Amino acid sequence: MWTSQDLAFKTSFNPGTSTSTSAGRFAGMDAGLLMRMMDEIDHGMLVIDDQSRLRHANHLARHALATSRFIVCHGQTLMGSSVEFTQQIDHALKHALKGHRQLVALKEPECELTLAFVPLSHALETDTPSVLVLLSRQNACENLAVRMYARTHQLSPSEEQVLISLCKGNTIPEIAESHHVAPSTVRTQVKALRNKTGCHSIRMLMLRVNSLPPMVSALRAIVPMEHNDMALV
Repeated sequence: MWTSQDLAFKTSFNPGTSTSTSAGRFAGMDAGLLMRMMDEIDHGMLVIDDQSRLRHANHLARHALATSRFIVCHGQTLMGSSVEFTQQIDHALKHALKGHRQLVALKEPECELTLAFVPLSHALETDTPSVLVLLSRQNACENLAVRMYARTHQLSPSEEQVLISLCKGNTIPEIAESHHVAPSTVRTQVKALRNKTGCHSIRMLMLRVNSLPPMVSALRAIVPMEHNDMALV
């Protein structure tokens, strides 16, 4: 894992601007604290330079790189797991370096990873250009906030499992089969979900769940990476 000692985070805030107070406080933030903040976001986040070299990756991004399903890191360079994916990434990076935000969908038969390329450097700045790459969330039900939401609304364990199943996109018959209960039981649990959360429909409930803060589960897998000694410059 990268540690705060391995990272040297640079900020470019100007204390003389109209936002000098807040910018000054942020500029003085400990690099390790900032990295830990990024690790708590339930989206993978990468920072790359104009040569596709990784400058930083948060916990979920490191996990995505380690699984090598869609993206990989080869010699500190961000690449796709296939030639086609690499070409899509290179094309998006090229446009992001010109100041244009890009959205890329890396697709497999039954799965997809969407990447958002966000320019972090202005075209007139002299610093090394950098781009933020945001990874789509793979499974909303794994968001820690979903379980906290269930606890907050005092859902029973079975109701919580139904909520998680709904987040996975399962239908009532599918939930009933996987939980080994009758569909009428699941419908009763769904009604209880709606009453306890104040949602008038499953659609409203899913909209509310999808708007929850993107919190990562505290139980994280340790993902060893070959390039952990890389510094953020």
